Amino acid sequence: MQKIIITFCACFLLAISTANAQRYAVIDSKYILEKLPDYKESQKKLDQFSEMWQQEIDKKTTDLNQMYKEYDAEQVMLSDDLKKKREDEIYNKEKELRDLQRKRFGFEGDLFKKRQELIKPIQDKVYNAIQKLAAAKLYDFILDKSEGITVIFADPKLDKSDDVLKELGVK
Repeated sequence: MQKIIITFCACFLLAISTANAQRYAVIDSKYILEKLPDYKESQKKLDQFSEMWQQEIDKKTTDLNQMYKEYDAEQVMLSDDLKKKREDEIYNKEKELRDLQRKRFGFEGDLFKKRQELIKPIQDKVYNAIQKLAAAKLYDFILDKSEGITVIFADPKLDKSDDVLKELGVK
């Protein structure tokens, strides 16, 4: 019985010492990305594309609203066939507008693809720098406190964001 208790205690102490031996760090990927000139430039380009596409959609929305106004004003004077034709034109314009919005801003739309093209390589570069830091400093895991995961408290000395920036060559 004593052997079982001693073995159990030894296993328990080994488990505690192993748990305490884990090394971890905290980074802020948003902070890191905002310090990178490439990211700022890519974000600016992405904003320009987004604004250009939004202007295109706004113009089509204005045209559609004009069609509605004209239809409302002329509706009483139109024959049933002309009413149907105008309603079909309005319906087709609405569908065209929805399709354009989906094409530009929808899931896997032009904005998504542009973001993948411009931002993803920079994020990959940051991820690789984080991996190098983790391997060099022997961290078991690294938490990102910027978004997604909620870190209620992190000791500032654990924040290794500046080390990642040094790895990327940014001061």
